[in-house]
Amino acid sequence: MLQDVLRHLEALVSYDTRNPPREIGTGGIFDYLQANLPGFSCTVTDHGAGAVSLLAVRGAPKRVFNVHLDTVPSSPGWSADPHVLRVTGDRAIGLGACDIKGAAACLLAAAARTTGDAAFLFTSDEEANDARCIAAFLASDHGFSEAIIAEPTMAEAVLAHRGISSVLMQFTGQAGHASGQQARTASALHAAIRWGDQALDFVESLDHARFGGLTGLRFNIGRVEGGIKANMIAPRAELRFGFRPLPSQAPADLHARFRGFADPAALASYEETFSGPSLPAGDIACAEAKRLAARDLADELGLPIGNAVDFWTEASLFSAAGLTAFVFGPGDIAQAHTADEWVALEQLETVARHYVRLLEAS
Repeated sequence: MLQDVLRHLEALVSYDTRNPPREIGTGGIFDYLQANLPGFSCTVTDHGAGAVSLLAVRGAPKRVFNVHLDTVPSSPGWSADPHVLRVTGDRAIGLGACDIKGAAACLLAAAARTTGDAAFLFTSDEEANDARCIAAFLASDHGFSEAIIAEPTMAEAVLAHRGISSVLMQFTGQAGHASGQQARTASALHAAIRWGDQALDFVESLDHARFGGLTGLRFNIGRVEGGIKANMIAPRAELRFGFRPLPSQAPADLHARFRGFADPAALASYEETFSGPSLPAGDIACAEAKRLAARDLADELGLPIGNAVDFWTEASLFSAAGLTAFVFGPGDIAQAHTADEWVALEQLETVARHYVRLLEAS
């Protein structure tokens, strides 16, 4: 079976689905998928801006498998062409092999060996922080109650992960000569730095918070930009930061705290540029009930259950829409988004055999 998986993975890796630049159309990789899903009813939808989805259905399933086909851009550190799959003694190397075309190849191989009810949703916008494909699917009359979302989880069912939020803050100041006493309070950059100091102290105070094996609030100031030169007071500054809350932490409350750390006279704007709920989605009581439902489903399907993870996935969008959802796929997240990205052959074979078993039982 592994040879079938590798044959599909070689083809899938050969298609350039880097995101950005989001130059993904309805042909190419989607033509390949349809050609290798005989017996499935396939619907390809162009959602614009490189966001394309393919829903393939066989029979009348209640469970949908979701895989994103877009990849991050290739870095200069690749030792060979990232779109040519290389197979060594224990791994398959190629852009997207781990995150997460390996899972797509496993599904194609499993579909060819089974005849049971099945539904696959392939998408191309996960890496863009612009979930048009999933949003459109969930807004439709899809009829599914369960979802298994493929991401690198070492062939274990992941029931919980953090949410995600990205924010753009803009600060304003009063330009002037840096020799003046007013430089300390008039600089937009000083206001941004003071905000960062308070934000970091607040995040540290939450280190005790816990949910499902996860602890604390993940936080990062990713970019600070502004000013003109060392002897001029900065009239403007821009700061971008992100945080990843536990399922038990309310993003709205966190935004209120972070915004409150800024001097109102210096804060020009505070804009959330991207957000995704935690998995499971909902308040603490609802999230725990959903986690238990996902655990029961994974147990029923005979899948090993892994620990909660810090990275975000679109499984949380399915959970927020009321589906019982968890994350499951081949590969280790440590190999995702790296130069010479790879997935272990043993992982591919393990997941493919799980998919066969699940599709045969459906």
